[in-house]
Amino acid sequence: MEDYDLNRPVGPAQGMRQGLTSYGDAHFSLFLRKVFIKALGYSEDALSRPIVGIVNTYSSFNPCHANIPQLIDAVKRGVQLAGGLAIDFPTISLHESFAAPTSMFLRNLMSMDTEEMIRAQPVDAVVLIGGCDKTTPAQLMGGISANKPILHLVTGPMMPGSHRGVRIGACTDCRNNWASYRAGAIDIEEIGMINEELAPTVLLTRESFLNAITVLQAIGGSTNAVVHLMAIINRHPHVAGTITLDTVDEIGRKTPLLVDLKPSGSNYMTDFHNSGGMAALLRELKPLLHLNAMTISGKTLGEVLEAEPVIPIPRELSCIAPFSDPLYPASSLVVLRGNLAPRGAVMKASASKNRELLSHSGPAVVFSGSADLARRIDDENLDVTPDSVLVLQNIGPVGNPGMPEAGLIPIPRKLAARGVQDMLRVSDGRMSGTAGGTIVLHVAPEAVDPESPLGIVRDGDLITVSVEKRVLRVEISDEELEKRIAERKARIEESGKTLEEAQERIDPWVARHVLFKFRADVSDDHKEKFVTELRKLKSLPCVMNSRLVVGGPSITDPIARTQGFQYALLSYHKDRQALEEYQASDEHHKVTSKYLWPFKEDVIRFDFEVDGDDDKAILPLENFINNGEKE
Repeated sequence: MEDYDLNRPVGPAQGMRQGLTSYGDAHFSLFLRKVFIKALGYSEDALSRPIVGIVNTYSSFNPCHANIPQLIDAVKRGVQLAGGLAIDFPTISLHESFAAPTSMFLRNLMSMDTEEMIRAQPVDAVVLIGGCDKTTPAQLMGGISANKPILHLVTGPMMPGSHRGVRIGACTDCRNNWASYRAGAIDIEEIGMINEELAPTVLLTRESFLNAITVLQAIGGSTNAVVHLMAIINRHPHVAGTITLDTVDEIGRKTPLLVDLKPSGSNYMTDFHNSGGMAALLRELKPLLHLNAMTISGKTLGEVLEAEPVIPIPRELSCIAPFSDPLYPASSLVVLRGNLAPRGAVMKASASKNRELLSHSGPAVVFSGSADLARRIDDENLDVTPDSVLVLQNIGPVGNPGMPEAGLIPIPRKLAARGVQDMLRVSDGRMSGTAGGTIVLHVAPEAVDPESPLGIVRDGDLITVSVEKRVLRVEISDEELEKRIAERKARIEESGKTLEEAQERIDPWVARHVLFKFRADVSDDHKEKFVTELRKLKSLPCVMNSRLVVGGPSITDPIARTQGFQYALLSYHKDRQALEEYQASDEHHKVTSKYLWPFKEDVIRFDFEVDGDDDKAILPLENFINNGEKE
């Protein structure tokens, strides 16, 4: 009963004793916590063990997560056999087809949900269970920011079925068949990692992410992975800014495509698993990998591969090609630049259905947005040929907003009926990794940006793409390009409206979630959201609602009382964010901003020194701007 000895401090800060709710009496906080949770049948012995949290993203709206209850049970058995206490808790669940208006917008919300639940609850380590291509990055982003030992358990692929004797996949074949219609058990590491404190910022190094990009190129992975990897990397305080789009392209130039999977090939993820899975692929990639990178087991990648038994699989039965005889020599994912994409664009070259289009020039057929595309794409009078370049504007992070997976511009019906299966397509949006075609995505700056070359492309402009030269151009002079941009900016200024208002793009959900009390901008889709300006403030009464990240002396009241905070400019630098001016007038409390990293959506991180004691706080932006003007 030493937990209730009032003459001794509560400790150590592990298991149930960590992150106690602040009632002003730590012993009472621990007592109340145990009283509540013992109602679920836990013994005192169980509550004294290390706690492994299990993130539960099960939802009946999410068939990708249908097996999560079984996975949770399996993880609980493993944790309990290893001497820990496993407790699951829910977070948001995302499915691409059941997320309006777009799952990409909710990815950042899920990352915040994941991080805050990990921080708020007494867990020593966390198993993140999830699938689908927004859940995985959201969980890793939140897990890295929370910086507690994490293990990510992917739910696995949806199993292929059959229809009329043909194998059918859940997403890859759905998309291909829709185009035709238009034309007419668990492995988990020992719980001992809790005591080794393999936090993500220690475990994950630059080499870890370089290995991930190498695997992405070799497997013919999704262009979405570039977006999500950059977001995950930019949550890491030591790696952020050291890996760019150019890094992805450099790795691609020396990495062959080895895995025959749709849409670059003809097989499914279950076939990849039956061919030896990731271990077999990593063995083939050893010449390109950083084998000294640490893994979740505490061993290096090289040590893990050496210990992994090799299961011989006949070549004709394997969808993993040998390094010496790849399916595609290099660069399944490429980064293009030029006057149409000064800050880059991404293409999955290996998924092209017509290799001749990888070096192509053709006249642009421009659509101003998703609604315009829906109205005109199947118009019999549309001036389009198989050599045309379909250009879709305003489906980027701000322009749509939320960057939906609308980059798979459909082939005009009149051309599809003639047997046209692929055309060169260009947009500032995203596309599912299950989709194929010669499609340029993530053009930056996006079309909604007044400075964007993509935003001034007109019907008939000649668009040139060369994958070999890594070029994406609109064939107009620099003078004409600058003239069009200047004319566009002048029209916007004369209208007296914001760019979004001028284009009538203020949807209700945007007003509800984004444009309240401050103007939020979003950089290129390969970075995270940041806020460009905060106005002067008079007081901060609602900082009382802020949550302290680290314990110690209570700084909530002093901050709430402090008057005269001024935030002159929050500027975005190439690789970091920082406050240019920050000051407090309360002479009794020294409050300084040492650094801001990582900067995440709608949240500012501060290090505080109050009465000589260091502490930290995460403060939502709206706490600082409810007395300011809406820009």
